[in-house]
Order: sequence, then C-alpha cells, then structure tokens
Amino acid sequence: MKTAELFEHKTVFSLEVFPPKPDTDESVIYDTLDELSDISPDFISVTYGAGGGHSGCKTIQIASDIKERYGVESVAHLPCIDLTKEQAAEILDSLQAHGIENVLALRGDRREDTAAEGDFRHASDLITFIKERYDFNVLAACYPEIHPESTSAVDDLKWLRHKVDCGADHLITQLFLDNKYFLDFHEKARIAGIDIPIEAGIMPVTNKRQIERMVKLCGVQLPKKFVRVLERYEHNDTALRDAGIAYAIDQITELIAEGVDGIHLYTMNYPYVAKKIFAAVESLISVNSCTAAL
Repeated sequence: MKTAELFEHKTVFSLEVFPPKPDTDESVIYDTLDELSDISPDFISVTYGAGGGHSGCKTIQIASDIKERYGVESVAHLPCIDLTKEQAAEILDSLQAHGIENVLALRGDRREDTAAEGDFRHASDLITFIKERYDFNVLAACYPEIHPESTSAVDDLKWLRHKVDCGADHLITQLFLDNKYFLDFHEKARIAGIDIPIEAGIMPVTNKRQIERMVKLCGVQLPKKFVRVLERYEHNDTALRDAGIAYAIDQITELIAEGVDGIHLYTMNYPYVAKKIFAAVESLISVNSCTAAL
C-alpha cells in the first residue's frame, strides 16, 4: 500500500528504525521489530545502511521483511548524494522486486572531507528520476526550523514546493522540540500550495549526547522547558529517559489536538520508549481517526 493513501481517513502513526551496524548481530533488529509490531503502526521506515553507510542491502531486506513477515507497510530510505543514475536504478529495481512500494527520497549528508560523486545534487533530482521511471510512492523530508543550508524560511519553502512539484506524495519533518515551529511551518506550507500529507517527526530524547548531536546536525532549537528537563535529569539515565518520553507525549498530544496529519516516531531502535509513547496516545489517535472518517 502507498503511504499517501493512509491519511485519507485517519491520523497516521508510523515508526523509523535503522539497520544493525556491520559489527553487530543482525538478529537484534528483528527482536526490535518483534516488539514494535505489537503497536501495529501504519508503516515502518528503514534508514539506509548503518550510520549513513553506502550499502542499502540490509535496508531492502529489512523493509521487505517488515512487509512480508510482520504485515506492516514499509518505507525504504534512499539517499542519493553519492549515487549514479545506474546505481539508483539498480537499488530501485531491487526494491520493486521485493514488493516495496514506498521510497523516502533524500539527498543525504554531505561529507566535509570528500566531494559528492553522484549524479544527483538534490533530493528533488532523485524524486524526478523515480517518477519518470517507476510507480513508487515517494516520500520526502522537510524542516520546520528550515534546512541548515537554506538562506531563509521563504527560500526553504520554495525548494520544498519544488520537491512536491517534482512528484513527492508525502512529507515527513525533521525532528523538532517546540511545536510552534511545526504549526507555523505547516500553516505556511499550506499557503504555499503544498497540499500533500505532512507528518510530524518526533524524536524522544533519552540521553544528553543524542540531543547535542541533533542540535549540531539539524540546528534544532531547544525550548526553555526542554532545557530545564535536560539540566534536571542529565545525570540520571533512567529519569532522563522517562522525562524524554513524557516530553514527547506532551508534544504528540498537542499536535493531535491541532489536527496533525500524522506522527512519525524516530524510535532509535528502542521499543520500550516507542511502546510507552504509543500506549499514552493511542486513544487520542483513535478518536481523531474516527472523527476524520465521519
């Protein structure tokens, strides 16, 4: 099933997982999926390789197993910055052969030490390539606090609209910790004529190093409320984990009340955290979905 169709009558709840690193037991990801499947998410997305690696073989296999073994729709991430058109076609052919219908088209992170060697400069180039040759449902990323390389919010929305015009069917946001950024972004995106589903990406913060890395990579703003939580519990791992879960639940509760299209939870492969959050918001999602179906 194509994920864009899921939003017609419900508030979507989806998850993201990543493949195991090369030096870890591959069975671990299936232990994770065994637990996450209990949630019955609308779909699960799988990042490309491990830690930004260049091999998508594990991504393809895991995405296929999510669909075939667990009966959950899957999405395969595909960063294009170092891919030739031939390599992209090979991966897309393999995804198609495995019955995967949904691809998250990404540029991928630039590496400071080497120049990109692929045929695609932007995610929009990959989206165009896919839509010209295949029948995939194409997801794309968006940034409530604007992409770190954008010159302004207006410029960022212009390029996002370009992604949609190239054929993106469904958007997922980068993480954010202050809902006002998402709500403002969502309103401006609709004014700009971006009318496809926009799913809010939520990452429960469970340790200090994690958030420091995200701030560096994505330019995420830390609201005062969150900073107080971090300062109070940073030396107690269990307390910080539970506080991060509570913070994410508060975010999701407000977003559902505001009528968000869907919630995409970055699980970091921690089923405990994902299940706690889902248990707290499941009834809210159900009520919202029933209302949308009327």
